[in-house]
Amino acid sequence: MYELFLKGGILMYPIAFCSIVALGVFIERLWTLRREKVIPQGLLVEVLDLLAKGKIVEAQSLCRRSESALAQILYTGLSLFGKDRAAIKERMEEVGRREVANLERYINIIGTVAGVAPLLGLLGTVSGMIKSFNVIALQGVAEPGALAGGISEALLTTAAGLIVAIPSLVMYRYLRSRVRSIALEMEEISLRVLDLLGRE
Repeated sequence: MYELFLKGGILMYPIAFCSIVALGVFIERLWTLRREKVIPQGLLVEVLDLLAKGKIVEAQSLCRRSESALAQILYTGLSLFGKDRAAIKERMEEVGRREVANLERYINIIGTVAGVAPLLGLLGTVSGMIKSFNVIALQGVAEPGALAGGISEALLTTAAGLIVAIPSLVMYRYLRSRVRSIALEMEEISLRVLDLLGRE
């Protein structure tokens, strides 16, 4: 495997670097986007229970102690209790957008890798073909073994670029979908809490 990597030429190094970056970001985002960290079910149940009992201050205190994205949004709404519903909703939406932006952080790096890796592979293909044509120009076609190095480099870098790009694209789409799902769920919960505040 390592021999194939070396035969791919110098462009195999940035392709390998891209794969490490994409995998690292994917693992970090998976850890960050855990449902219990972003939308802790226990917190939600307690807040709804406190609101049902009219204990707004206790609900605020509970949200203040949590670092989850949902807690930040709910605390914003609870802290504005008594104000106009439209004003509370607008402020909660602002905080929600900020929290979603935090959830999306670094995801575009994986998308960039998915776009750049095949281009690096293509560049390696061009480089390998140039080497092959230089061999033909100097030695003619009588030495097919001399051509093998350039052709091998061209094919290996193309394959490596695609091997990195395809999983990166899948990871990128998956994370975007996960963030979208979380954002929709937080929005539904926020509206539910907003309705409870209105009734209070």
